[in-house]
Order: sequence, then structure tokens, then C-alpha cells
Amino acid sequence: MIHVEDLTKYYGDLCAVDHINFDIRKGEILGLLGPNGAGKTTTLRMLTGYLRPTSGTIRVKDYTIEEHSLEIKKLLGYLPEAAPLYHDMLVYDYLDYVANMRELERNRKLSRIRDMAELCGLNEVMHQPIGELSKGYRQRVGLAHAMMSDPEILVLDEPTLGLDPNQIVEIRDIIRQIGSEKTIIFSTHILSEAEATCDRIVIIHRGKIVADSSTESLKQSASGECLINISLKNARVKSVEKALGSIDGILDLVHRVDQEGILQVSLTCRPPIDLREEIYQAIKRTKWVLLEFRQEAKTLENVFRELTSEQGELE
Repeated sequence: MIHVEDLTKYYGDLCAVDHINFDIRKGEILGLLGPNGAGKTTTLRMLTGYLRPTSGTIRVKDYTIEEHSLEIKKLLGYLPEAAPLYHDMLVYDYLDYVANMRELERNRKLSRIRDMAELCGLNEVMHQPIGELSKGYRQRVGLAHAMMSDPEILVLDEPTLGLDPNQIVEIRDIIRQIGSEKTIIFSTHILSEAEATCDRIVIIHRGKIVADSSTESLKQSASGECLINISLKNARVKSVEKALGSIDGILDLVHRVDQEGILQVSLTCRPPIDLREEIYQAIKRTKWVLLEFRQEAKTLENVFRELTSEQGELE
């Protein structure tokens, strides 16, 4: 559906996107992740034809961005980070205006406005000025705008930025519903959102792709350490350090005593060795009381932090 090859963008001497390559299949929901300044927004703007690449190729179906920019734009719906809305217009009038710009025929225009109002949950605010709406509703209006022409591909730049947790869930549900029919590319800083919504994740850092895989594959293939948390009663710090810190494969031991006098210990372990049995046996040989033994599952946040240890400066 979409093919990106050696895509590069310079701002003066600064390389914002550095020879990236990826493909997006039809019907796929792809999440583009990265810290501030990684190059996510620049990449999306080049995909939509808003910015011209310094070099590289973008192909959508049989079209190239250099020769068929208008044809590609007709296939796309784009919601930028700051939705370009006219705040003095009523929601209905604004969607009618968008439909006219998209040259929808009258019968199709009316049905499409109704469909978008239903899908995006706008029925209750259709006759209110956009400027009086909450950020969540304005984002829904922007989403309805992007989808008005029923595009095959939807590009969303930080669609949940600035929303409260309930609004984030609502927008996420809309994206999932749309994703059953369309190809979706969206950037986000909210890792749980990407993990819950995307079929595939591309992590970009300093303009380069540092990971490209499904969420589960990323978590399984990452090379970061695992963490084991234990709670011990009747245990002294020095004894714990001696008994557990000497186990081969434990890289770090951090401890604290909580308000109840329970020793909380976090053990950083070298992958892929499973040290749980050895740690348990070491505790069993003492008179300590084991109250908790928990190994943290690797999350997308762990992987993201491993791959993007430093942040860039330009997005």
C-alpha cells in the first residue's frame, strides 16, 4: 500500500529524517513512536505531501509523491497535531464546508456528515460553535474532517495530545473502529495507546528507525534486563546483599525499608537467564519471611526507553 525508501529530510544542516525505509500494508494500523524531536511529525508531513523530501522515495499504490502528489492526497485523510478548525463556525456548518471542499455530491454529502457525526460522537454538539467545545470534541471534529471524503489512508499526528484519560479512550475506540476498514498511521507519545491499538510499531530516534515490529515481538526481542521485586521480613540489608548480590547474573540490587519495616528489594537481572529459582533457594536457606516475589513483565515503555535513551531537538 505504502512504500518508503531512503526517505531523508534536512533543515539546513540538520538531518531531521535520515534515510528511513518501511512498508505499510493495506488495512494495517501502524504506530509511529519516538521522543520529542525524533522526526515523527516531519515523516508524516512528507507522507502527506505537506513537505517535500530532501531525497528518497514515497510510493502510495502506483503513485509517487514527486509525480502524483495530488492523486496521493486524494487517497489520504490527515489530522495534524493542531487540527485546523474555524472556531467561529458551528460544527455542522464546518463539516458541510469540508464536504463542499471535497466536492461531495449533495446526497452523499448529507449522508456522510450524518455518518461522521455518529462515528465521532458529534450529534449532541452539531449546532454549537467549535470554539466553545472541549479539546476532546474539537479533536473529534478534526477526525471527522480528515475522514469526510472516506479516504483509504488515515494519517493522524498525536490524535490524543492534551486529552484527559476518558477522552483518550474514546478517540482510541474510534481509531480501532476505523481501522477495521482503513490503513491508519498515527504518531503518539502514549505508549499504552500504541500497545492497545496498533498492529505494528515503528520507533524512530534522531531521524533513524531503531525498531519496526509488532508490540509482542518488540518486547520479546529487546535486550534489556528484567526486574525482580521481593519483600522480606526479618531481613537485614547486609545479609541480603551478601546472599543475593553474589548470585551470578544479578547486575544490581536496590533496597528500601517501608513504613512497616519490610525490606523492599529490586534485583536487576541479566537476560535471558531466569534467576527466580536460584533467588528463591537463597532466601529459603535463611530465616527471612518472604512476603512478595514478583518479576516485572517487559512493557513497551521498557523497550522504548532502551531504544531512545537520549532525546533529539527537532521534530
